[in-house]
Parts: sequence; structure tokens; C-alpha cells
Amino acid sequence: MVLKDFLSKDLLLPDLQARNKTEVLAELVAVLAQNVPSLDAEAAFRVLKDRESLGSTGIGEGVAIPHGKLEGLDRIVLVVGRSSEGVDFDALDRKPCHIFFMVLAPEQVAGMHLRILASITRLLKDETFRHAFLTAQDKELFWDALSSA
Repeated sequence: MVLKDFLSKDLLLPDLQARNKTEVLAELVAVLAQNVPSLDAEAAFRVLKDRESLGSTGIGEGVAIPHGKLEGLDRIVLVVGRSSEGVDFDALDRKPCHIFFMVLAPEQVAGMHLRILASITRLLKDETFRHAFLTAQDKELFWDALSSA
């Protein structure tokens, strides 16, 4: 499985404006809703908030992977964002998060959903990728870092 097969340049936010967890989720869902007109944005936001209530998806080292399953979705979608200033996302290490990979999957696609989460986790352990991702100066370089991984 190649993660870039699930990425779209239209679903990248290299400069998140959000300052807290709720705003991050709303901003990620908003860009998805702009690009997937059939998406129920309120339901997507609620699914992500419900998942966060079970425990933070801030996995530490500046990374958060908010995710959930959404009824009515026909394919797995990813939205990728970056916050230069960092956001308190209740991460396991209590440090601000700068890298966000939001994953929404159809309810019936559990196996692929888990493989994507594992791929993202592996990718984010690569220091070369992390550096390229965090220092990309514009959307093209941001996309290049993601699509070459």
C-alpha cells in the first residue's frame, strides 16, 4: 500500500490557523467538505470529536492522527495539515502538535483503515521526511515532501 495513493494536493493545509484541538478538527473537516461535496461535515466533525473523547490521537513528538469511521463515506480520505506554532492536542508527551494527518474511513473498511494508520506512523518516524515536511516553504514543496514519501 502506498500512502500517496490516498493523498490529494487539494486536501493539504500547510499553514493551519487553528489554536486548539477543536479548531484543528474543524479546519481539517472544512477543507475536506470543500472538496467532497457529498460529505456530511457535521457528522465528520462529530465522529472525530467522539474519537478524541476516548483518548487523544496526539501520539507524541509533535504528531496527531485524528481518525474515525464515517457512515456514508465511499472511500478513505486523508487531510494533512501543519501548524508552525503548534497546537495543544492533549498529546501523550504533553508537547504541542505540528503535524496532523486526519483519516476518515467508511465504516466497513476496518483493515485498510488500520494499514493507513500504520503507514502514517512509520512515515512520521523517518527524520528526513519530518524535516522536509516541517520546513517546506510553500504548498508545492509541502506536496513534494508528502508525495515522495
